[in-house]
Amino acid sequence: MTAAAAVEGRQGAEGGAVGPCGCGTRRDPGRWRRRRHNGRMAPMAESMTVHGDTELLARAGHLFSSVREEFVCAARDLDTWPRPAARRGARARVRDSGATHVRKLLSPAALADEGGRAHLAELAARGARVRIAAGALPHETIIIDRRWAILAGADAPGGRAYTVTGAPTLVGGVHALFEAAWEAATDLASFLRGDQPHLDAGSRTVLRALGSGATDEAAARELGMSLRTYRRRVAGLLDAFDAGSRFQAGVRAGELGLSG
Repeated sequence: MTAAAAVEGRQGAEGGAVGPCGCGTRRDPGRWRRRRHNGRMAPMAESMTVHGDTELLARAGHLFSSVREEFVCAARDLDTWPRPAARRGARARVRDSGATHVRKLLSPAALADEGGRAHLAELAARGARVRIAAGALPHETIIIDRRWAILAGADAPGGRAYTVTGAPTLVGGVHALFEAAWEAATDLASFLRGDQPHLDAGSRTVLRALGSGATDEAAARELGMSLRTYRRRVAGLLDAFDAGSRFQAGVRAGELGLSG
């Protein structure tokens, strides 16, 4: 029995249509871990690794649909899935799954543009609990009903690798780490009343250029703007971060998870 067969949950003798995430029938949680083999129930592998958003949604998308009680997600920002279609598909499946509790933990980078703030406000209005961590978060982590965890790897040219696991000890450990980070984070509404700077796309591009160590002249050429415009943008960033130097602005951006 392969890990793929364990997690894919295809339609078969056990019955029930499989939807990608939010469509499909409810099932016995134990079903994901076993199948019939020569008339007997055989144990199934509890973990597998897939590569890229598309493969994750194709092979484990039904888990997003299977949420019964709680869906939790920790991520650096709202664009952790490079492929927009996969991101929209996963969101729709969770939304349609009927999950009674949704929690999102994000770094301040998720609030850097108006679209991100509007999306999180919409989630909160629909009943999701959203908190913002004090600094940048590592790779995305998803936990479904404390039964399944999806752990994203580092960005790679061929797409990130994802580990999908139903191993109780591993899922429990990941959930405990999430809870610790959640308790230390700030509610979305409270955070927005604080001093989080709102940066447009141009300012974020200049911020990344500052972090690259390039000279002003080289950065301006790379960004296709005049040296005067680039330096004006830099001055605006210093004001936004209430920083007396570029170094202080970089430190402040790092604390808020905006430097990546």
